[in-house]
Amino acid sequence: MEFLTQLWLPILLSAVLVFIASSIIHMATPWHKGDVRKMKNEDAVLDAIRSNGVQPGSYMFPCAESMSAMGTPEMQEKMKRGPVGYLTLLPGGGFNLGASLGTWFVYCLIVGALVAYAGWYSLGASNDYLHVFRITGTAALLGYSVGYFHESIWKGQAWGITGKFIIDGVVYALLTAGTFGWLWPERGILPIG
Repeated sequence: MEFLTQLWLPILLSAVLVFIASSIIHMATPWHKGDVRKMKNEDAVLDAIRSNGVQPGSYMFPCAESMSAMGTPEMQEKMKRGPVGYLTLLPGGGFNLGASLGTWFVYCLIVGALVAYAGWYSLGASNDYLHVFRITGTAALLGYSVGYFHESIWKGQAWGITGKFIIDGVVYALLTAGTFGWLWPERGILPIG
């Protein structure tokens, strides 16, 4: 746990910088403006969901009851006829932006702590800025970008939208790497052992 006492400042500062950058990207630029669209006949669709008692959760449609049912002619016809997709329903009452922002900041702290851990135990006594930048940047990139690929691979999200989130993650990784490179402590011994 020595890495936490030695690297608490870059963990905290990188989380703050990523939080600010993401707020600017999402609220002050049009970068993600076209990521979601409004459905035609939205009211009718929402009324149908409500009247059928669909509860908050994640859904796939059409959805087979088992893998063997996926191959039945009936399921194949449903898939061919469409629509095919995924639906995530949140509880009613509106979107809680404060809770989401708080959770996002905690996530940024977790990524920062994992970056610190990976850097601390892989860099040894090195405190060369570019070496620290490269290792911590790679670890941060894993935390902020790579996970978005599955949205397009498995859920059909447009690759353009996924690409924008990956680029966001690259920005966050660069900020994190720069912070760790700048604030990396002087160490004369390897932390391992």
